[in-house]
Amino acid sequence: MMTEGRIQKALSGFYYVETNGRILTCRARGKFRKDGISPLVGDLVEVRELGSGEGFVEKIRPRKNTFARPAVANIDQLVVIASAAIPRTDPYLIDRVAAIAALKGCRVVILLNKCDLDRADELYGIYRAAGFPTLRVSAETGEGLEDLQTLMSGKLSAFTGNSGVGKSSILNALDPAFRIQVGEVSQALGRGRHTTRHVELYRLSCGAEVVDSPGFSSFETNELNLELKNRLPETFLEFAPYLDRCRFVGCSHIKEKGCAVLEALRHGEIQGSRHKSYLRLYEELKPLQDWQIQKGKK
Repeated sequence: MMTEGRIQKALSGFYYVETNGRILTCRARGKFRKDGISPLVGDLVEVRELGSGEGFVEKIRPRKNTFARPAVANIDQLVVIASAAIPRTDPYLIDRVAAIAALKGCRVVILLNKCDLDRADELYGIYRAAGFPTLRVSAETGEGLEDLQTLMSGKLSAFTGNSGVGKSSILNALDPAFRIQVGEVSQALGRGRHTTRHVELYRLSCGAEVVDSPGFSSFETNELNLELKNRLPETFLEFAPYLDRCRFVGCSHIKEKGCAVLEALRHGEIQGSRHKSYLRLYEELKPLQDWQIQKGKK
């Protein structure tokens, strides 16, 4: 019997597919491997049931987007968790991930956790000014969690952030039924232990769906590809009003005369840290050549 569902977890060659309120443990057909396609958490799939809670993934529905690391598909929004307390988040890490998400048509929400310890005023100002939905929350006190539920309602969200910033703690605070293992933060090193070992999709009691994934280190260089190089300016949302106003076509927004982006930067309409991240990404992507094959493309 054929049925439809969504992959909730992928582990050791097995795919756990939710269908009609049940979880089927599935293998994938060999044809996917031959075609160079891997089923991903978040995929909408057609499954052939074998009985006893087992099945085969027969078909993957068209995807809205994919991420190579973490390996997920069909994400509506990426929730980037940051902190100004221990561990302190480098804005460049946020901006790097946000650029990748923008390239894939994925909304970004900035979540400033541990606001009971530090209100993260600088980060809050940067990302509010840049146009991102930005929330202060505390997994400890519950501040901001109701607003977060509203932002997540009816969407498939992926959580990411540097290790120890509180991804699992926030998920547990949103729905204690998860009981996800939470790592202790090292006071000496200012970072936490990775407690998320694989990618898994959870359903909140409020009806939202969320993917918990490993931290920023999982967004490896295979996401920093030629397409991102060619479209980098448009992945910085606040650049958009100025991109067509530059004096010269093909302006890189680095040091050119008559650059509208640099003019906006001088007038405080673009945050300095955001443009610094743009410059850093520009230099990181610069060595890529047009003939190179885009890595990580599904």
